[in-house]
Amino acid sequence: MSVVWILLFFIYGSIFGSFFNVVGLRVPKKESIVSPPSHCTNCNRKLRPLDLIPIFSFIALRGKCRGCGQIISPMYPLMEFLTGVLFAFTYYQVGFKYELIIALLFVSLLVIITVSDLTYMIIPDKVLLPFAIALLILRWLIPTAPWWDSLLGAAVGFFVLFFIAIVSKGGMGGGDIKLFFVIGLVLGTMNTLMTLFFASLIGSVVGIYVLKKTGKGRKTPVPFGPSIAVAAVISYFFGADFVEWYQQLFI
Repeated sequence: MSVVWILLFFIYGSIFGSFFNVVGLRVPKKESIVSPPSHCTNCNRKLRPLDLIPIFSFIALRGKCRGCGQIISPMYPLMEFLTGVLFAFTYYQVGFKYELIIALLFVSLLVIITVSDLTYMIIPDKVLLPFAIALLILRWLIPTAPWWDSLLGAAVGFFVLFFIAIVSKGGMGGGDIKLFFVIGLVLGTMNTLMTLFFASLIGSVVGIYVLKKTGKGRKTPVPFGPSIAVAAVISYFFGADFVEWYQQLFI
């Protein structure tokens, strides 16, 4: 039965992933996520239900608009698939516990900010604020142990990033700072600091790769949000394992 639930969570996740694409692409442009309905950005053709099946529509259409033949960005099916995998993995790791609500909301936020940051290099407040409020309430109802660790984690995440932004003179975006506040609410102090470590490591590797690939030097902007998202997922699901491994190895 567990396999069936994993499959169902993958399907639901891919459906939500399609919606998260819309949110991540429209909200930074201050557009409605409801109107106009999904359409081709090139010919404005309204998409039919058969064009909106997550992942499979992209494959069936061979990555092109049915009307004008415009190439569809591979980010659409990629984020749908990724969200499906994250939802299925989240259920597999957490199970049917109250924490599952927080975990699914958390990975949903990370997918949305990844889409918006990759596309516009923006993490919108209109996305962060609703999730921050929802997760704050949920963390009060489903607290960490100890209960105050989520509040301390939020404060640490915010002020550490804020300090880095001041020292680096704008090297850290405001959206990244607010995102770490939300991450702190969910993960607590230790895993928030772990997220910062992994995000810096991942971001450095990605940054070096992009700089060498483009050959434009330090002027090439690299979004940090996706690195934070990957690091946050690692810390949420495997943070305790990393701490235990570190203690056994060095203490």
